[in-house]
Amino acid sequence: MTDAAPIYLVDDDKDLLRATKQTLELAGFSVSAFSAASDALAVLDADFSGIVVSDIRMPQIDGLELFNRVRHQDADLPVILMTGHGDIPMAVKAIQDGAYDFITKPFPADRLVQSVRRAVEKRRLILENRALRKASEQVRDDLPLIGQTPAMERLRRTLRQIADTDVDVLVTGETGSGKEVVASLLHQWSRRAAGNFVALNCGALPETVIESELFGHEAGAFTGAQKKRIGRIEHASGGTLFLDEIESMPPSTQVQMLRVLEMREVTPLGTNEVRPVDLRVVAAAKIDLGDPKERGSFREDLYYRLNVVTISIPPLRERRDDIPLLFGYFAERAGNRFKRDVPTASAAVHRHLRDHSWPGNVRELSHFAERFVLGVEQAAGGMARAAALEDGPLPLPDRMERYEAGIIRETLDANGGDVRRTIADLGIPRKTFYDKLQRHGIVRADFAQSGGGE
Repeated sequence: MTDAAPIYLVDDDKDLLRATKQTLELAGFSVSAFSAASDALAVLDADFSGIVVSDIRMPQIDGLELFNRVRHQDADLPVILMTGHGDIPMAVKAIQDGAYDFITKPFPADRLVQSVRRAVEKRRLILENRALRKASEQVRDDLPLIGQTPAMERLRRTLRQIADTDVDVLVTGETGSGKEVVASLLHQWSRRAAGNFVALNCGALPETVIESELFGHEAGAFTGAQKKRIGRIEHASGGTLFLDEIESMPPSTQVQMLRVLEMREVTPLGTNEVRPVDLRVVAAAKIDLGDPKERGSFREDLYYRLNVVTISIPPLRERRDDIPLLFGYFAERAGNRFKRDVPTASAAVHRHLRDHSWPGNVRELSHFAERFVLGVEQAAGGMARAAALEDGPLPLPDRMERYEAGIIRETLDANGGDVRRTIADLGIPRKTFYDKLQRHGIVRADFAQSGGGE
């Protein structure tokens, strides 16, 4: 109710102060009375949800000075001035400067009450608009990391705390959990945002190419190097270098990368020239590099050099309360992208959202939402198994075929359409894999993320 909004009433005439306070309270307002402007200013803060009503002529700090101080603290906070006849020119000037209203003494009670009621309503609308803008900005900031669970709130809070510190960061998380999103946010929320965000997937490049990609080369540095190339590290100078799947970096390159991290300089292939670089490195790994068994051939000293700050992204199965929120967002986005209305989710879709383990995490959920909007939601493996049960008894060979197709789709989804990793996870030969794709009518490109390769 607008009448419940707090009113700060200021007047050095104690009798008038008491009478005006009673008038406003009888009208349903919550009134705090002050006989001096300094007392009101002492308790007025930026979160004040009400308005100020003040006499103009007062000792020390008068009503006009009070208005000016309130205006500098919050230009949208309504101030109503009570004036004598001789103060009207001053009150008109205050209105021109932004005061909400002035009321000439003596005034009818209804005149004050109506003015206060309108000012309170204006304040309510101002605060609601502020809250909407703040919520809109928060949603816009959170879009890459949507989630209301404590784990996601902690993650966003941590990212904001370290984003502007220039510290190197190691991001750990399962496939599709959003490691590049985290790296991108660290860049966007830092003072380096105007610089380049340069991403390199260490597992997607052959050992013979990765050094040239990272460090660059001069013309003629090796066979096929026809012209000079600036490496990813140098290109990221002034910005952020994101090294995904760093556990896949060849040992020889790890030695060179360690020097880059320690000295902040790079020597391109084919030259002895040392070039300084100013960059922040964010590395991501799917495995626990702190575990010697999982680390394997990855250099321990490079791990400790990267491990200044480690951010762990929780898998989707550990924040299930976020799944409906994420699914709704991805479905809406897919509807806009494909120019389709978002259909009503069936019981099978709800069960799939609830029961599926989501090994591909957010990426898998995003792809599932897209297929749902396109009307092919049965493509997901869990949905295929649910459909097998809902369609009634099927011959065992048909059930096995449907189950196998679902597993292949799940694995493709979890690996972003990457054939090499999918084949490794399935443990089957490449030819067998492609034969099965053809037999089940599965299109690999439907699961490929940007950069996903054969």
